[in-house]
Amino acid sequence: MTRLWTVLCVTLFALLSGTSNAATLFTAQITLDQEVPPHIPTTSTGAPRPDSFGTATFELNDAQTALSFTATIFNIDVTGTQTADTNDNLVAAHIHAAAPPGTNTGVVFGFFGAPFNDNNPNNFLQTPFATGVGGTFSSIWNTPEGNATTLTAQIPNLLAGLAYINFHTTQFGGGEIRGQIVPGPIVGAGLPGLILAGGGLLGWWRRRQKTA
Repeated sequence: MTRLWTVLCVTLFALLSGTSNAATLFTAQITLDQEVPPHIPTTSTGAPRPDSFGTATFELNDAQTALSFTATIFNIDVTGTQTADTNDNLVAAHIHAAAPPGTNTGVVFGFFGAPFNDNNPNNFLQTPFATGVGGTFSSIWNTPEGNATTLTAQIPNLLAGLAYINFHTTQFGGGEIRGQIVPGPIVGAGLPGLILAGGGLLGWWRRRQKTA
């Protein structure tokens, strides 16, 4: 546990200072109101359900051959068994490009559901919350992978802030929550943002342990 907290603290400091071994950092704050159109989640009987949201951190290595990322989402059922209702069930998760905020576009990398493009090799890791609704997802987009594209082809869109991460549910098949992927560390996130980032870093650490 001491080692875990050391890794988390050092990596979080790197995110906040904007440096991480010459890699390029990106973040996304994932919300309902970034969807086009914005959504109001309900249960299958029409009752309101808690707003879903999340955050994601991304790291493009110095060679620009791998985009590692971790996303943590809340109030979306990532296993189909975290709640009794079905409307909040996660059915897919992707990166989309090229699109500025307020614009929809196609999938360039799928890491949950269909299409699934983390397959050369498969680095996907899903960690549902032990209690509560949601979980953490970690993946690596490698050079040859992509949905009718490649990481190399999409790097200009990432650097220009023209990509977004999208989580699709049973209720909102076109996407329930989404976040524009923007270059740079988390800025002005405050304590809630740091807590979410810590959850993402925990997923990153677990992925590193799995592949070590």
